[in-house]
Amino acid sequence: MLDEKPNKYERQESLLIPSYEEATTSRPLSSLSPLGPEELSHDAERQGLLGTAGHEDRTRRRPQHSDYEAHTMDSARPSLDFLPFSWENSPRNSTRGLQREMLHMEVIDPVVERASGLLSQTGNRLTKRISSLTHSLSAINFLFRQWLPSVDYMRACIPRIPERFVPGWIMVVRFFAFFLVLSLAYALFLSDIFTVRRRGGIGQVYNPESVRMYVQDHIDKSYIRKNLEHLTAFDHVAGTEGSYVLAKWVEGLFHAAGLEDTGLERFDVYLNYPKEGGRRVAITEPAEKAWEATVEEELAYTDPPRLQTMVFHGHSRSGDVRGPLVYANYGSREDFKRLKNSGVDLEGKIALVRYYGSQGDRALKVKAAELAGCSGCIIYSDPADDGFRKGKTWPDGRFLPSTGVQRGAVSLMSWVVGDVLSAGFASLPGEKRRDSKDNNPGLVNIPSIPLAWRDAQKLLQAIKGHGEKVPKEWVGGVPDVDEWWTGDQLSPIVQLKNDQDEVERQPIYNVLGKITGFEQPDKSIIVGNHRDAWCFGAADPGSGTAVFLEIVRIFGNLKELGWRPMRTIEFASWDGEEYNLIGSTEHVESRIEELRRNGFAYLNVDVGVVGDHFEAAACPLFEQALLRVLDRTSDPVQNRTLRSLWDEKHSALQGLGAGSDYVAFQDMAGISSIDMGFRGPPYPYHSCYDNFEWMNTYGDPDFEYHKTIAQVWALLILEMADRPVLPLDFEVYSRAVKSYIAGLETYSASKGAPWQSVGADTIFDLRSLHAAADEFVTSAKEFHDWDRAWAAEVYGSGGFESNVVAIKRISHNTRMANFETNLLDIDGGLPGREQFKHVIFAPQAWSGYDEAYFPGIRDAIDNEDWETAQKQVEKVAGILSYASKKLNH
Repeated sequence: MLDEKPNKYERQESLLIPSYEEATTSRPLSSLSPLGPEELSHDAERQGLLGTAGHEDRTRRRPQHSDYEAHTMDSARPSLDFLPFSWENSPRNSTRGLQREMLHMEVIDPVVERASGLLSQTGNRLTKRISSLTHSLSAINFLFRQWLPSVDYMRACIPRIPERFVPGWIMVVRFFAFFLVLSLAYALFLSDIFTVRRRGGIGQVYNPESVRMYVQDHIDKSYIRKNLEHLTAFDHVAGTEGSYVLAKWVEGLFHAAGLEDTGLERFDVYLNYPKEGGRRVAITEPAEKAWEATVEEELAYTDPPRLQTMVFHGHSRSGDVRGPLVYANYGSREDFKRLKNSGVDLEGKIALVRYYGSQGDRALKVKAAELAGCSGCIIYSDPADDGFRKGKTWPDGRFLPSTGVQRGAVSLMSWVVGDVLSAGFASLPGEKRRDSKDNNPGLVNIPSIPLAWRDAQKLLQAIKGHGEKVPKEWVGGVPDVDEWWTGDQLSPIVQLKNDQDEVERQPIYNVLGKITGFEQPDKSIIVGNHRDAWCFGAADPGSGTAVFLEIVRIFGNLKELGWRPMRTIEFASWDGEEYNLIGSTEHVESRIEELRRNGFAYLNVDVGVVGDHFEAAACPLFEQALLRVLDRTSDPVQNRTLRSLWDEKHSALQGLGAGSDYVAFQDMAGISSIDMGFRGPPYPYHSCYDNFEWMNTYGDPDFEYHKTIAQVWALLILEMADRPVLPLDFEVYSRAVKSYIAGLETYSASKGAPWQSVGADTIFDLRSLHAAADEFVTSAKEFHDWDRAWAAEVYGSGGFESNVVAIKRISHNTRMANFETNLLDIDGGLPGREQFKHVIFAPQAWSGYDEAYFPGIRDAIDNEDWETAQKQVEKVAGILSYASKKLNH
């Protein structure tokens, strides 16, 4: 007898079983079935299939086994109630039961979170389509299917992730979108739609000829003249009211030009000032020769009269000393040694020496007198060097008159630079540390004072017959001195009094501003000139300052027109330069690490114009860029390019000593530096006769050379700040280093270098230095091969530069600028002069205005310390080799 129950495994034709689409879609069944709208319940359909299960059911594990039970149907289904309970024990006793069966059949995915919104519906549909595709593929009968594992078998072998760890589809979609965005950005980067440069086109970025022409054409000499008139209206010694007033004026011009981050930078430093009646030079014995010097200059302005700086030496020692007078020529160590060898006892004597000559640094004249045993030092201006023996004197000519006095500092700037009481650290307001003035390596220990030759004449006449007659080369140009004698212990007694105000924490103010670059805003080209002067300062430093302010105006106009350099340009008006390069040095010390990392070049003009002969002192790296600038600027009188005149005179870049504000940048921070200007015959240097009238009459009456040096300076700024590849020439530098070594060999041989071996040890040997220089030559050529390849690729493609190449170029520039920093002996410095870190450049220890190549080695040779000299050779060779390697890696 047949079982009256329908077979539960046999399809029942009369049953309305939901299809796959009906069971899984979130739309009403009316959209998938021929039934009419009256037979549907949309809300019931959505609630039953998508969301009525509670948290417990949503997170419950899928049942391991469930039987499908057949059922009968009496009417068309208006809702989910079409699923009757055939038996009381049927698993499908609710909507939840249906969901469990569909989960088991993998018709739907387990619900981890309540789906919401269009994105969730899209995710669910995507899941169902993938599942459908899986079922479809599993139904295909492949030719070799019998040897392949079934899809169900493979799926069973794959470990299942617990449902609570399965991410929702919204997370998958977000990840896919994130990956898509990254891929799109990478594709855009490679396609150079967005380039490293913000300005497009080679004409504007890589060959900014229009900018250069604008700079040259818009420099206005009338503005320069007006600047100089204002700068020389009153005296402005560092730390005085005059210097501060000019600082505020310069700050206003920076603001007017639109410079960024404009402001005053203050340091509190040690300065001294003369007292009224506090200085005296007099012959006190014998009574019949009693006499007192005038000391002060005659007024430069009388109608109306102007206040002017009193005569004194900056950083001189206070004191009131007496002693027999001796004459010591130019005051070099060799001159004092000659006096001693001739039998002149120098202990307690007052030394009279003249400016310039074999010892150009006035401070070292005083130091040499101190070391020789003298108790005081007087320095006068001899007409043979800068007075009427050269030509007509002021007001009839350009040279120093008989009443003119050269002021100046006697701090030992080739030994300690900057504030002498804070060597090695910035003297910021509130800084507690201070070094002592006593036995300070940056200060002399005997009083000194400058004099005009009109006063020196009486002193030279007074020592006639004392000591011995001087050799011919010691005879100066002072008139009415018929015989020149050395003096001795029986010479007339001279009093030297120097009573002064000394301020350990006197405020000085630098003025700073900048134009931020667009490609490498953190990398800087620093442009500097000092503002303080010993009196009115038309030439020193006014000619440079007047030009500097015109350059600020021009670059401000460019900025207003929307121009930006590739690298940041920093403008700095320094204070306190005349004392000991204080303002610039304290600035460098206050940001030393940043400058070593980000400073690309320093461009300095101190005395801009005193003649018509262009000169420059610089690191050899600047040669290529400077010659390119000289090619496009002309001498205003000769109507020839400065380059042709440079070549005709066989001019060359001079070395950097300790003459101006580049010292801290080149020798401490390792920033390639240059100093330049138009030089000429002597002028009233550091005298109150160096005023606007002198410049307007003799120095540069038409201000044409002021305009020309402004063009050179501005174009060189553009070379450094706006060339895609920094125009620094390492091949020239490497050849220069080899020539420095050759010069060092000659110098050491003249000093009796022990070249021969003693036992197994070579006392003095430069082979390691030669090897390092050869390595530098090779590295320099390899380095510039990249320059040439870059130019061929970029300019050969019409000026287009890909981002990849641009990034390499920027790295190339950075390694170029870092080379000088890598030449610093940061942890050591020169023995005895530790502030100076550069192993190739420094001022000579005993000739501060002159340069020294390989100064650590040279200092040891001068001291006849060959063991230290050899250690310095090995150190320098190692540092040079390291810097050469880093150039290309």
